[in-house]
Amino acid sequence: MKKYDIAAIGELNVDIILNGIESEPEIGKEKFCRDMTVTLGSSTAIFAANAAALGSKVCFVGMVGRDSFGDLVNASLQAKGVDTGYLIHGNTPTGATICMNYGEDRANLTYQGAMDVMGFDDITPEVFRETRHIHLSSLFMQSGLLRDIHKILDAAAENGVTVSLDTQWDPMETWKLDYKSVLPKITVFMPNEKELQALTGTTDLESAISAVLPCLGNAMVVKCGSKGSLLVRKDGTMKLLPAFLNKDVVDAIGAGDSFNSGFISAFVKGLFLEDCQKTGNLTGAVNTTAAGGTGAFTSLDAVRSICKERFGQEFAW
Repeated sequence: MKKYDIAAIGELNVDIILNGIESEPEIGKEKFCRDMTVTLGSSTAIFAANAAALGSKVCFVGMVGRDSFGDLVNASLQAKGVDTGYLIHGNTPTGATICMNYGEDRANLTYQGAMDVMGFDDITPEVFRETRHIHLSSLFMQSGLLRDIHKILDAAAENGVTVSLDTQWDPMETWKLDYKSVLPKITVFMPNEKELQALTGTTDLESAISAVLPCLGNAMVVKCGSKGSLLVRKDGTMKLLPAFLNKDVVDAIGAGDSFNSGFISAFVKGLFLEDCQKTGNLTGAVNTTAAGGTGAFTSLDAVRSICKERFGQEFAW
C-alpha cells in the first residue's frame, strides 16, 4: 500500500486579482481599482485541490519562497485536504500572477519566482516510492522541471508509478518539448485542442492527433471545451464524448484542471478509460457552476449533488 493516490508536481503561485479598474495602466500615472483578492493560484493547485475533494489522497510537490505568499499557498492547500509535506521552501520568492479584469477581458502578468527554480534534484526521492500516480502540469512555466522531465519520468517508471501530463500553454510560444521522446513515457497525455496543435506545429486536430499517435505511451484525452473531450488510445481507436453543458455558467476558470482531477481520480481507482473520460467531462462541467477553479468542489457529496441536480448524472463513486 502506498501513502498517496496522486502526487501533483507543478507550479505554485498566488493570484492577485484586481477588479473595478477605472482604466488601463499608463506609464508614469497612478490608477485605482475598487476590489482586490489575493488567493491560491496555479493550474496544478486547482487539480490537486479538486482531486482531494473527490476523495483521492493527494500530495503536492512544488517550490515556494520563505515568505508570506509561500505561507498562504501552504495553508490554502492544507485547507483543501492536500498534503504539503513535500513542498520545497527555497530562497527565491514565491511566484505571483497579477490578474487585471476589465469586464469580459483580462490582462495577466506573472512573476515565476520559485516555480521556475525547482528541478529533479529538489524533489525528495520518497515521493516516487510513496505514490501510485504522478500528475505533471504547466511545464513551460517551469524551466527546471522541463529541463529534468526525463529524470522525473524515469524515476516514476523505476517505481512502477503511472504518469499524466498536461503541458498547458507555452507563454513564450516556442514549444520546446521533444514530445516524440517524452510521450512514450506518459500514461495519459491531457492537452486541449489548441495546445496539441501548437505542440505539434499543425493547424487542425486531425493532423495533430496523427503526429502524436505513434508516440503515445498508453492514451491521450483531448479537452475540446464546450464540444466535450476526445479519448485517443494507442491503437488509434477514438471516442468523442459530448460535454455536459451548463446553461447558467458562472465562469470557466480552471475547467480544464477540474476535468483532469476527475479523470485522474477515476483512473487511480481503476475505472475504464471511457468511465474516466465521463467523470472528467462531469467535473469540468461542475467547475462552471461556481466562481473560481475550486469553488464548486467543497466536498465529494457536493459534487455528487451538483452532478445529479444540474446535469442529471450519477457520479461514478
